Amino acid sequence: MVGIVIVSHSRELADSIVEFTKMMAPEALIRAAGGMDDGTLGTSYEKIYQAIEDVYSEDGVLVMMDMGSAVMTTEMVLEEMSDKKIEMIDCPIVEGAVAATVTASAGVDFEEVKQNALEAKTAAKF
Repeated sequence: MVGIVIVSHSRELADSIVEFTKMMAPEALIRAAGGMDDGTLGTSYEKIYQAIEDVYSEDGVLVMMDMGSAVMTTEMVLEEMSDKKIEMIDCPIVEGAVAATVTASAGVDFEEVKQNALEAKTAAKF
């Protein structure tokens, strides 16, 4: 199953997105990497690395970030893990996470999970 990692400056935000997606896809492989180790706002290389390791399989991992240093720190982690199937994805973090986890839990392949998350950019809310 494709793994999903949510990277945010806020531990609470990342944890809440994971909690929200688990209501719709409880078996999804999703982890939060939010905030610093001391609970303050920021991004942690170690948290991102460990979250990816926790959900990694040959099916791959998609990483969704909120902004700024979350993107830069994730890029640094991915440089070290360049031998693995991991991609950062530019999508709305909540809507993309829901689309990705629901699709991934259905057992579809990496590209389809990625495409569903990307389509969240243009999905109408009403």
